[in-house]
Amino acid sequence: MKDYYAILGVSREATQEEIKKAYRRLALQHHPDRNPGDKEAEERFKEINEAYAVLSDPEKRAQYDRGLLGQPELRTEDLFDLFAQVFGFRTGRTAPRGEDLEALVEVELQDLLHGKEAEVAYARLVPCEACGGQGGKRVACPTCGGRGMVETYRQGLFGAFVSRSTCPHCKGQGHLLAEACPVCRGRGRVAREERVSVKIPPGMGEDHLLRVPGYGNLGPGGPGDLYVRLKVRPHPYLEREGADLVYRLQIGLAQAALGARVEVPGLEGPIPLEIPPGTGHGEVFELPGEGLPHPGGRGRGALRVVVELVVPKKLSPKARELLRAYAEEVGEEVAPEGFWGKLKGFFRK
Repeated sequence: MKDYYAILGVSREATQEEIKKAYRRLALQHHPDRNPGDKEAEERFKEINEAYAVLSDPEKRAQYDRGLLGQPELRTEDLFDLFAQVFGFRTGRTAPRGEDLEALVEVELQDLLHGKEAEVAYARLVPCEACGGQGGKRVACPTCGGRGMVETYRQGLFGAFVSRSTCPHCKGQGHLLAEACPVCRGRGRVAREERVSVKIPPGMGEDHLLRVPGYGNLGPGGPGDLYVRLKVRPHPYLEREGADLVYRLQIGLAQAALGARVEVPGLEGPIPLEIPPGTGHGEVFELPGEGLPHPGGRGRGALRVVVELVVPKKLSPKARELLRAYAEEVGEEVAPEGFWGKLKGFFRK
């Protein structure tokens, strides 16, 4: 026979209050919602509930102490009903889940190329351990007698009938708060800092949410979900447009007119690019497969290189002279030289 006292970590002389306190602490620690995918924690939670189901019942405890009690059979729903009962939750289909939460995680643009395991820090509401999630000292609602529902008898055309509705006094809770817990101030839940690791899929967009089931606030009907929103830190050179990337390449007059070989930044290193002669301002060169992955693994987007022609604001005398010679050669009219320019030309002659 299992040692239920050892499972709860109490002595055989423990009071009912000590047993209940030990159960609350261990049930919260090993609850499946706090240990998703952990089979050991799940089995431990089952043992804890099994032990409490016996030791919290004076008659069963007496039989167990005399070695006359067989192993109780608990179904999964029994475990959670017992947990809800001890922590003051009302069971049933109407019991609300905890609220869903949203958290933000920041990543670099490069992280979206292959995906990344990221840690999300956030706060969620959990049952207050000081009051066991009850909010404080409770008394049965005098209006509904603790049922949470009230009955109204009415006379109709075909006789009397009874209608049931939520108790307006206790709002369906079945109890009233006589004295608020000083820790949670009567709310029954307190905020706790949490950290969870999530897998950011390749190419995830900032307009999408990543759902993490069971990591929202804890409520009477179970936990809500956590939704992780992505924020991509600005890249020093690249802009994102869906699965495509944009790079603004600045080139000079000579490069645009004569052509050039340049390198543009990519997510996996520099990419060589040929600029053909006669390239104009605003022209776009598309490099397929150099963008981010499409959601669902449908290949990668493109890197679009947008050409920006940079006109120099300061020229050396030699460069100015060469540009004037070029303008004269192709028949372009340019502004006349100023006084000092003409004077220098006179002395050169």
